[in-house]
Amino acid sequence: MPKLKTRRAAAKRFRVTGSGKFMRRRAFHNHLLDHKSPKRKRYLGTMAVVDERDHDRVSHMLPYAG
Repeated sequence: MPKLKTRRAAAKRFRVTGSGKFMRRRAFHNHLLDHKSPKRKRYLGTMAVVDERDHDRVSHMLPYAG
């Protein structure tokens, strides 16, 4: 069987934890930040876990990620 190709766009957007979960960045932390509170901006800067319903989709895009 040939090697599977990794979707490069997904490889740049997701990271795998030690337990095999996928982490992603949060939205709304790119621009238009003046009116957002510092607390909200700190929260948006943290990583989030990909929902379990999307786990299979992400794992197909990243065949060698854990």
